[in-house]
Amino acid sequence: MESAKVLDAKGLACPMPIVKTKKAIADLNSGEVLEVHATDKGAKSDLTAWAKSGGHELLKDTEENEVLKFWIKKG
Repeated sequence: MESAKVLDAKGLACPMPIVKTKKAIADLNSGEVLEVHATDKGAKSDLTAWAKSGGHELLKDTEENEVLKFWIKKG
């Protein structure tokens, strides 16, 4: 999946992955995709809820080598 921007939020604890995601997605145009990499296990539920409440779309999420990856399409 092609991303307009990749955000490295690995090693950050809640709420920093959300704070950084919010700032990063503000720089994108509507319809562009932000790829987020995080290691905080709470990020999955946090980012899912945040994307929905903000009018964005969580396209996909995966986990590989304890790194959670999210693709969020800006609404």
